[in-house]
Amino acid sequence: MKHTISVLVENEFGVLPRVAGLFSGRGFNIDSLSVAPTLDPTISRMTIVTRGDNRILEQISKQLNKLIDVIKVIDFTEQNFVEREMVLVKVTADAEYRAEVLRIADIFRANVVDVTARSYSIEATGTPAKLDALIELLRPLGIKELVRSGPIVLGRGPKAWKSSE
Repeated sequence: MKHTISVLVENEFGVLPRVAGLFSGRGFNIDSLSVAPTLDPTISRMTIVTRGDNRILEQISKQLNKLIDVIKVIDFTEQNFVEREMVLVKVTADAEYRAEVLRIADIFRANVVDVTARSYSIEATGTPAKLDALIELLRPLGIKELVRSGPIVLGRGPKAWKSSE
């Protein structure tokens, strides 16, 4: 089962390796990890996507909460949340496929952020499923390069954090 976890941490040197080490040291895999400061520059928010049953997630949460720099851990798996991810895709733009690439980008509300004689670079945001669909449509046209941010999440409704975020 996929779990999306948000971890509010002190924005200090060494926090990221400690969190990643907790996962690797216990044999847990991280599917994706995004980290950025919050409104309070002394606090960062990590969004971690991992897989495992509820027992494994409970163990992960307990271990994360034991780390001194961790302020709060929330599993969004069974909560209402908004999830977004970003992808940058460089696609071959031969003359015969240029219009098709632009049509696909338009359908997915993606933006062409760079153009060369031989390629388009496209930026898209959305749910991971939406981005998977975009990539699958672009693949036959010739993807040269691809990078994804990994998902980030926000709880819906009242604020999930009890801190000053």
